[in-house]
Amino acid sequence: MPLPVSRRGVLLAGLALLPGIALAQAQKFADPAPSIDNPRKIVLSLAEDDPKRINAVISNIVNIQKYYDASQVKLAVVAYGPGIVAVLKDQSPAAPRIAALQDLEVEFLACGATLDTLKKSDADLLPDVAVVPNGLPEIVERSLRGWIHLRP
Repeated sequence: MPLPVSRRGVLLAGLALLPGIALAQAQKFADPAPSIDNPRKIVLSLAEDDPKRINAVISNIVNIQKYYDASQVKLAVVAYGPGIVAVLKDQSPAAPRIAALQDLEVEFLACGATLDTLKKSDADLLPDVAVVPNGLPEIVERSLRGWIHLRP
């Protein structure tokens, strides 16, 4: 006959697993583990004029933020070429989502060369989108400064 399971027994069994959970949590990060003083730095490319693609990149950012504590990750998105549409105030299919991510300190950067080609200026961008001279060199330079480049 099986023994009855008490709430206390279940609680004690769960508590016994906590050190293992804490160990598993600690092992999920490579050394050095991310911290406030040493956050992961990730720059993402956005080069496509496709609402599904733009929203997929934004969803990836949200997933990254869920994985790392917000204080353990710095994120930047560089929009260039056709992807510049994501940060144009009159065309962005994701303006509210971008604003929400900016509130969480995600940087959005627009390629100045692309803006010049399209005869657009800073005034055509969503609020708080910074302009860099050229998108791809921005990614290169951040990579050389230790940022991880993702092109989801």
